[in-house]
Amino acid sequence: MSSASPSSGRHRKPKPMSLAVRRAFIVAAVPVTGALLSAPSALAADKSVKTTGTTRSVAAEGLDPAEQRIADQLNARSQDPDLGTTFSGIVLDSASDKVVWEHNAGTALMPASNAKLATATAALTILGPEHRFTTKVVYGHGTLTLIGGGDRMLTTADLTELAKSAAAGVKLAGLDSVKVRIDDSLFAEPALAPGWNGSYYDDQVSPVRSLVVDGKLSADTSIDAGKVFAQQLADQGVTVDGEVTRGTASATDVPVGQHLSPRLSETVKKMLKESNNDIAETLLRMTALGAGKPATFEGGTQVVRDVLSQRYGVSMANFELYDGSGLSRADRVPAQTIADILDLLTDPRYRGLLRSIDEGLPVAGEAGSSLGPEWGRFDTPDSACAVGRVKAKTGTLTGAIALSGLTRAEDGRWKVFSFVENGSTADPAAIKDTVDGLAATVNGCPA
Repeated sequence: MSSASPSSGRHRKPKPMSLAVRRAFIVAAVPVTGALLSAPSALAADKSVKTTGTTRSVAAEGLDPAEQRIADQLNARSQDPDLGTTFSGIVLDSASDKVVWEHNAGTALMPASNAKLATATAALTILGPEHRFTTKVVYGHGTLTLIGGGDRMLTTADLTELAKSAAAGVKLAGLDSVKVRIDDSLFAEPALAPGWNGSYYDDQVSPVRSLVVDGKLSADTSIDAGKVFAQQLADQGVTVDGEVTRGTASATDVPVGQHLSPRLSETVKKMLKESNNDIAETLLRMTALGAGKPATFEGGTQVVRDVLSQRYGVSMANFELYDGSGLSRADRVPAQTIADILDLLTDPRYRGLLRSIDEGLPVAGEAGSSLGPEWGRFDTPDSACAVGRVKAKTGTLTGAIALSGLTRAEDGRWKVFSFVENGSTADPAAIKDTVDGLAATVNGCPA
């Protein structure tokens, strides 16, 4: 991927174009063979699919030759049987917001991890890219309390430094033993989000708590962090009495140490590169707190909706979000909305604020990211030519595959795309290969 940013050299209009104005550009419809969505949705057992408009693929008037090739090829490739009968997609020209191509772009489908784009946008907007989360240690009445502050990047090495500081204070006070407890009261009690399967815990995500170390999945990340802290204290020559317990620090407790997380921008980049569910759910709660809302699924998702609609003018039509990670099978987001969120990255007004989303998007073929070769992405004849030239957020759930991002097309202009598939019975690897091919088509790879 070229290091040049999507906004380089662009002369963008003063205000984002509304969806209604975008639609006004669409004047020619090209029917797709086979009636998409004509069969009952495979998602009916989860939640009914909401849709706007008619079932069709369209291309806008006034396309340049490169854009016309994109539209023509997507009209053909979107009929691939691997995509099933419930597919939504859109391609925008970032400079003009012209719709280059769309297919059921207003249909709300399970976005899977594409939902993390909404979470990241709200977190950066409310908290700011430079924001850091604080983990504290306080002392009172013979007890050291480790207080969680929502730092998902906290490591054993960080707790070691906190333990050294706390141990020095304990010894200075003439003590040689203490009790240890954790305070994770910053967040409400962990709960399953609507649409989460119970099996997600300790597999896809941990119960959401404000204290965790080394990003480990476990039933109680706070107690686990407390145990690591207690061990580090012991290594410093301080005896820990009894087991690590849970409690709430007193206002009269004395501060003995604190650790600041990396900047939020770094946390966001890690979340997107790895598609980290735990980081997403923690950021959802910290964003809620930053906006004065309860640190719950409901509080966080309300702030996401408010930020997207009120700050950026993104339509909330058919938008239903119940968590921060996209694990919820009740989540429904149109491809149009996902593209509109990504389109913010190309707007100079928001470039500084949202830069880490752009930088955090996995790049096709980037090892260690969710688009890396270890995941079998962009490794077919239809997509390998786009390695290093497409950056996009992946999304994968049982019955849902999504890929949304940006690429510089043959005409040298940045295109924003979103492709979301739900309910296909094809092999997931084959679906991903097909979706990767769609993204490569937008880039301008040979047919």
